[in-house]
Amino acid sequence: MAGSSERPAYEFVDMNTTGPGAVLTAFANQVAYCEASDAPITARVVAGIAAVLRSGAHGEFLNRVRDWQGAPLADALPLRVAGGLHALFLSGAAPRLGPLYRGEPANDPDVIAAAIATDEAAMLPWLDGPPQTNEAGRSANFIAAMLWLASRGLPARFQCLELGSSAGINLMLDRYSYNLGGVQIGPDPAVMRFEPLWQGISPPQQAIAIAATKGCDVAPVDLTNASDAMRLRAYIWPEHAIRFARLDAAVRAALERRPHLVQATAADFVEAELVKPQDAGTTRMLMHSIVWQYLPTDQQGRVTAAMEAAGAHATSDRPLAWVKVEADRSVHRHKLTVRHWPDGASEVHLAWSHPHGAAIEWIVD
Repeated sequence: MAGSSERPAYEFVDMNTTGPGAVLTAFANQVAYCEASDAPITARVVAGIAAVLRSGAHGEFLNRVRDWQGAPLADALPLRVAGGLHALFLSGAAPRLGPLYRGEPANDPDVIAAAIATDEAAMLPWLDGPPQTNEAGRSANFIAAMLWLASRGLPARFQCLELGSSAGINLMLDRYSYNLGGVQIGPDPAVMRFEPLWQGISPPQQAIAIAATKGCDVAPVDLTNASDAMRLRAYIWPEHAIRFARLDAAVRAALERRPHLVQATAADFVEAELVKPQDAGTTRMLMHSIVWQYLPTDQQGRVTAAMEAAGAHATSDRPLAWVKVEADRSVHRHKLTVRHWPDGASEVHLAWSHPHGAAIEWIVD
C-alpha cells in the first residue's frame, strides 16, 4: 500500500463508540474491511485519508472529520470521505488523484491532502449524509431466500418490502435473472444477470413469483437524476468495475419504470406497511442488506416489535418472513438469515455472503 507501511487489523468495537480515538479506529477498520473484500485501491484511499488526519494538516473539512460529533463507525464516516474524494476524481476536478485510483505509485497522503485543500467546498457536503452503497448483486441472496421459503411450504408469491433501499436497485430484482448453484431464476431477456460463485449444495428448485416490491430510505436517491446517479457512482469501489456497468443498467431500467420507493424511516415504513391488508396466498417479506448496523437502536427496536406483532397474526395463507443480509462482526463476515411466521421459530442461517453478492456459501440442506 503506497504511502503506508502498516496494515491495520479489524478491531471489534461497539458501532456507537464516540470520543477520542474513535475516528481513527473507524478508518483502520474500514481499511481492514476493504482488504478483506478484495478492494485494495479503496483500502489504500482510506489509509491515505487516515494518514492525512494523523498529520498536521488542517482546514474546515479535516477538522470536522477529526472532531466528528457522532459515532464514526455507525455513521460510516470513512466511506463518506472516500466517496467525496472519488467524486472529485470522477468529475475531473482532481486529476492529481489519478495514480491513486489507477493503482500506481504515489505519495498518497500528500496527494489526498492537496485534493482536499483545493476542493474543500466540494468535499464538505459529503459529510452531511450517509453513504449510498446500493448493490444489485446482493439481490441474489433475497432470491435464494425466497426459494428456501417456498420449499418450506410458504406461498411462492412474494410481496417484498425493503429497508434502506437507497435508489431502489434491489427493488427491481424481478427484472434480473440468476444462476444460483445451477438453479435458474428470472426473466429472459433480463436487465442484469447474476451468477455468484456458489459453494455448498444448490438452493431448492422452486417456481416463485414477485407480486410487488416497495422500499424506503431516509434519503432516497433518484436513479433517473444524473447528479444522484453520479453520487451512487462515487460510492462504488473503483476496483469493482462490474458494479459500474450494473449501475448503468439499473439507471436504464429505472428510466423505463421507476422502482416504488418512499422517503421514510425504517420503523415508520414497517409499522405502516404491516397493518395494510395482505393478499391471500402471498408471503409478505421484509428484506434488507447491510442496513441494520446503521439504524439507531430505537429504530431497530420498533422494527423488531412490529415484526413480532405482525407475526403473531400471520397465517399459513398469509405468512410473514424477514430476510437479512447483514454483518456478523464476531467473525467479520456477512450472513443471510431468515425468520418466518406463523412458525415463529428462531432465525435460520442460510448462507455466508460476499458483501456485494459476488459469492454465496450455502450452509443448509
